Amino acid sequence: MTQSLIETIEVAEQHAPLAERMRPQRLQDLLGQEELLSPEGALGRIIAEDAPLPSMILWGPPGCGKTTLARLLAKYQKAPFESISAVFGGVAELRQIFARAKSNSAKSRFVLFVDEIHHFSRAQQEAFLPVVERGTITLIGATTENPSFALRAALLSRCRVFVLKALREEALEALLQSCERAHATPLPLTSEARRQLLDYAEGDARTLLNSVEVITRLKIASPLGRDELAQILQRRSPIYDKNQEAHYNLISALHKAIRGSDCDAALYWLARMLVAGEKPLFIARRLIRIAYEDVGLADPQAAQQTLIAWQVYERLGTPEGEIALFSAVAYLATSPKSNAIYRAETKATLAAQKNGAKMPPPHAVNAPTELMKDLGYAKGYEYDHNNPQGFSAQDYFPVGMPREQYYSPSQRGFEREVEKRLEYWQRLREGKDKDKGKGKDKDKGKSKDEEEEAK
Repeated sequence: MTQSLIETIEVAEQHAPLAERMRPQRLQDLLGQEELLSPEGALGRIIAEDAPLPSMILWGPPGCGKTTLARLLAKYQKAPFESISAVFGGVAELRQIFARAKSNSAKSRFVLFVDEIHHFSRAQQEAFLPVVERGTITLIGATTENPSFALRAALLSRCRVFVLKALREEALEALLQSCERAHATPLPLTSEARRQLLDYAEGDARTLLNSVEVITRLKIASPLGRDELAQILQRRSPIYDKNQEAHYNLISALHKAIRGSDCDAALYWLARMLVAGEKPLFIARRLIRIAYEDVGLADPQAAQQTLIAWQVYERLGTPEGEIALFSAVAYLATSPKSNAIYRAETKATLAAQKNGAKMPPPHAVNAPTELMKDLGYAKGYEYDHNNPQGFSAQDYFPVGMPREQYYSPSQRGFEREVEKRLEYWQRLREGKDKDKGKGKDKDKGKSKDEEEEAK
């Protein structure tokens, strides 16, 4: 290598981003993934046993060390290493790499690192199957998306999935201290601003290092406070992809916090989604679902309150209309909860699927024509309002199907009253069954209202 080329490389390294210059050079220096890399960890055990690396998918949030880990694993394996990005690469480039891998004369298997592998299409992912199956390459794919959804099952079955976690505060602090040692000077931050810098990173080492680089390039006379740091860094938007996993994780957290009657947590997740740019009407639709699925008849007003909040938002828009969504979330979270109707729906649906061919009892259908009357339609129908209790106790289940109970009210909220009504009607029903055995004649003829009902 010529002297001029060496000098060019050194200059390029000096101007590389701090995140690139601070990459660990040894596996033991990788911060935040001790659980995975410890001798008892899933990946650490493979390394400790000096076993060949399997093809793998590294799944974790941005800035947790996926790319660094892939490079260090190849270095540990002493294997030929190439990397591509699925954002820019294609099948043609993959074929060239596979050809070089086939001609690999090294003792260790060729390692191919694919960053953002979830961006490859279905056909592109299929291209990996034969070379991974034959052992031509050791594939290390990195993704921020849930592999179960983002990658083909056939590819996943040939790889092990290792989960990397966002860096905790102690790991980020250790990284800060490494930067300070590298610069031989502490960062010009107050203790409060230093803590805020760690919070801004949200577990992302790259974000933290980029922030440090901004601070170190400034000529700062006195330590920065929280407000000065916020002005300099302009806090980034929360990590949130409205079409991917975070979208579903946050709405799930909101739903479960409401179900768990944790009002403050529910308000936090609502605010988190709105700050990240989620569509408020998407949230409003979920609140309607929660009103019926998790509150139900324990508070019949819940559905009305959420519908009103939806309408208010449509009329006022952002930001004024968002207070209606906060109000609806607080109402739902503090309401009594019951999923009795949700469970009743499931039971009734299963029964309908099982007994879908059975006919209604004759008294439960109308007889608008003489033919239908001759066939027995509407025969024996008792008009409920003709009874003193306003209840005839007739059975409306299909012919030949025994009565079943699908709806069992809870003892919470309004459903306590509903249960009293059901118990009252059941007592009347049982009393009528006893009367049947006594041969009581209850056919008193049809009233005018009954005839109208039959029509």
